Amino acid sequence: MQKDTQAVHAGHTVDKDTNSRTVPLYQTSAFTFDSPEHASTLFKLETPGNIYTRLMNPTTDVLEKRLSAMDGALCGVALASGQAAITLTLLNVTQAGQNIVSSPAIYGGTSNLYHHTIKRLGIDVHWADLSKPDEIEAAIDDNTRFIYCESIGNPKNEVPDFEMIAEIAHRHGIPFVVDNTCAPIGLVPIEHGADIVIYSLTKYIGGHGTSMGGIILDSGRFDWTGKKYGTPGKFPEFTQPDPSYHGMVFYDHFGGDSMKADDGTILNPAFAARIRTCLLRDMGPCIAPFNSWLFIQGVETLTLRWKKICDTSLQLAQWLEKNPNVSWVNYPGLPSSPSYANAKKYLNGYGGIIGFGIKGGIESGKKFLTNVQLMSHVTNIGDSHTLVAHPASTTHQQLSETELIACGVSSDFIRIAVGLEAPEDLISDLDQALRASV
Repeated sequence: MQKDTQAVHAGHTVDKDTNSRTVPLYQTSAFTFDSPEHASTLFKLETPGNIYTRLMNPTTDVLEKRLSAMDGALCGVALASGQAAITLTLLNVTQAGQNIVSSPAIYGGTSNLYHHTIKRLGIDVHWADLSKPDEIEAAIDDNTRFIYCESIGNPKNEVPDFEMIAEIAHRHGIPFVVDNTCAPIGLVPIEHGADIVIYSLTKYIGGHGTSMGGIILDSGRFDWTGKKYGTPGKFPEFTQPDPSYHGMVFYDHFGGDSMKADDGTILNPAFAARIRTCLLRDMGPCIAPFNSWLFIQGVETLTLRWKKICDTSLQLAQWLEKNPNVSWVNYPGLPSSPSYANAKKYLNGYGGIIGFGIKGGIESGKKFLTNVQLMSHVTNIGDSHTLVAHPASTTHQQLSETELIACGVSSDFIRIAVGLEAPEDLISDLDQALRASV
């Protein structure tokens, strides 16, 4: 099925008890068992089924299957937020004494997690400019567990060379993790070598700023045994007995080498299975069924909204580039962008985030945020409303000056997260706010 059709149909079979055409909302915390034996097999992970909404829920299951289908993933695990998805991805394969390699051009909350919070757990981050292969290679050592980047860096608007990064990661026997929050539909990272894909559902997938959620999509294609990469034993989390499940080996329990894709690649859901049955069970950042249901409504219109947002964003970026009150504009759809070549190669639509520098610096920026009338001063992105923010004083204020520069955040930087309004009306609001602020 095409993406538009998958957005409406994937992952859902009409409920034969009620014949409900729309996905039902299962607002329940727990589920009954057919018998003591049935309960036992569920808890042993021998039979699929519902136990407790902290682990799984029928409404959430549709969301997970629908987004997995649209991204070409084997399976997915929905969580309470995008930050929960990033954190559990990290904790699933990384422990004290180990590290990851990350681009510095990432969302401020993730940057703070990587710079400070995980260091208290003894986990390190090696920062690297992912446009430079030599710098990536130099950042990887025997304790590196994965390479991480965002598909369109928020707010720097950096678009990496995904295939180049994936090749380096796999040559070293480690997975490539991509946060695709800023390019849903616009990019399918698994098609370009990504192994794990993360979304903050709160943003474009929800689309209306009503709910918090995140998801981890497992391609199923990374070889956790290491045989494919010549690195056997590198990920014992999946290939050695797990004491929390009486010695169960996740890779073997969930099919081993028995499942294959059409191209012959071995598929195994061990990564997602361990997230759900160990980390989600023990740490509990589960998504509410009602939020899952709201995200399903958002997914159904995602392809339509994405095209509208990208078309409007390009129009606004072109207008800003000609405005005398603007010092610079950063949007991957502009030929002036350092990421223009990668954006043309990989993206279907250049995204909904525009960065620009307002003449007069931070003081003019503050005035601009006060003077906008149609646009809202909000730090979210991906809403149906157009939102503006000053990252240096909000989302990225906890970073040092050096870290801000690495993220592409200067004191004059204004971020626009474009919504669904008419571009003519947004341009009118930009025009009056800029003239009143500079």
